[in-house]
Amino acid sequence: MLTVRTQIKEILKDSELGVENVSGDFIDRLDERVKQLIIDAAKRAKENGRRTVMGKDV
Repeated sequence: MLTVRTQIKEILKDSELGVENVSGDFIDRLDERVKQLIIDAAKRAKENGRRTVMGKDV
């Protein structure tokens, strides 16, 4: 698991939107997106001849 439930809940709380609960399937889907984001960023870094993933790769 890449994402941390307590950190997600803290972000939701800080947003003051009144949504503070997180379901298990949300965490699973978010993890899938985060993994894909990391892979895509790594591909961009490699395409640019770098071995370091940078913010601009996101």
